[in-house]
Amino acid sequence: MIIGGAPVPIMLSIAFRRSYVVTYGFSVLAFIAAFVSLFFLGPVAPHAVSSLIVVDGMTILLSGIILLAGIVVAVLSENFLERLEGEKEEFFIILFVATLGSLLLVGASSFATLFLGLETLSVALYILIAYQRIHDRSIEAGVKYLILASVSSAFLLFGMGLIYTDTGSLEFSRIAVALGSSGYSTPLLLTGFAMLLVGIGFKLALVPFHMWTPDIYQGAPVPVTAFIATVSKGAVMGLFLRFFYMIRGYGNEHFIVVISALAILSMFVGNLLAIRQQQIKRILAYSSISNMGYLLVALLIGGRAGIPAAIFYIISYLVTTLGAFSVITFHSSHEHPADLVDDYRGLFWKRPWMALVFTLAMLSLAGIPLTTGFMAKFYLVFAGVDAGVWVLVIALIVNSVISLYYYLRVVAAMFSPATSVALPLVPFTGKVVLALIAAAILWLGILPQSILELISNFAVLN
Repeated sequence: MIIGGAPVPIMLSIAFRRSYVVTYGFSVLAFIAAFVSLFFLGPVAPHAVSSLIVVDGMTILLSGIILLAGIVVAVLSENFLERLEGEKEEFFIILFVATLGSLLLVGASSFATLFLGLETLSVALYILIAYQRIHDRSIEAGVKYLILASVSSAFLLFGMGLIYTDTGSLEFSRIAVALGSSGYSTPLLLTGFAMLLVGIGFKLALVPFHMWTPDIYQGAPVPVTAFIATVSKGAVMGLFLRFFYMIRGYGNEHFIVVISALAILSMFVGNLLAIRQQQIKRILAYSSISNMGYLLVALLIGGRAGIPAAIFYIISYLVTTLGAFSVITFHSSHEHPADLVDDYRGLFWKRPWMALVFTLAMLSLAGIPLTTGFMAKFYLVFAGVDAGVWVLVIALIVNSVISLYYYLRVVAAMFSPATSVALPLVPFTGKVVLALIAAAILWLGILPQSILELISNFAVLN
């Protein structure tokens, strides 16, 4: 309710007098208030809001992750909007709408809420991606995402219709009961699930539905790219986890084959294409494809280990990715966009603390010990070995080794001789964000037990 209502005061204030500082301050406070409100939901959870939304431990946990990421994106947006010509306050209105769609997704218990949340998120992203209207690359990225997201939504909606036709319900729980009695044997149902997987595969940028990712990452403003890579994908993956485990898809041979194929393809294609990239945002785009492939392993683990392993990986990926995009944001300016790997050459000799954060982010994405990325992959591999999904575990390990090349290439550039390019000033809020993200990467990598216990207590489907 806080996130959904926050745009109204902003629109009213714009109608009387524009004040970017007031709008920015109010937006950050609204995100913080929404996060604090989650602490009051624990005593009443699980609670069903009709048959559309369920507020349980998993919803609260994922909502907290989304709101924390939203706070970071809002802080990053300050640096971006200060350099932007034209309207600025509307950016936060659309950011709240996109976050609202993400929150609807993680609490969805029906196809109706799923589609409503997904379209709320997608329509807001169309605008955010193309927010730099004076840049052709930004407009091109927005149009590409508009067309491809519309096609994927059509697949998703048609798949929902076929599943509804066969099971007679839009609710996840009733669909699970119907599948338990009839199985997945009918062609209509299998076709519906295939089309549903196409729609979700696009949102997660799984191979072969990944072609939009590098262009959108490159063309969108850096804070928007950070939002897509973290909040958007985290929300869709949280929804997919809930639905997949409720219907017990990890026990069906059709799902096992298809999910395994998507996971292995995403791992190898993402990592192999990232090796050839010279632009930092395109490297992170292909990296996100491979990371979504790693996450699919958790879907097939089943039992009580799969969901905690997946949520811990989502948290680790979100923290690490936000760290990488934070450095890109504060290292960029109009004169020095910092798009290429070479733009970070010698960063350690000029701003060692910023290079340290970026190094931690790259090492975490690579899965190096003492970082949260290592613990996330270790937990995933451990659960995968216990479940016997050896092919996926081996593919994950092999691809982690492959990814070392392009992650360490970025690190090596930062420790190379410095260039003479002037660097933009980093605001105090930016330094705080970078420090907190660096601490989180190390804390989750060295002492992950506290967050694992929290996940185990909350990440139970009701």
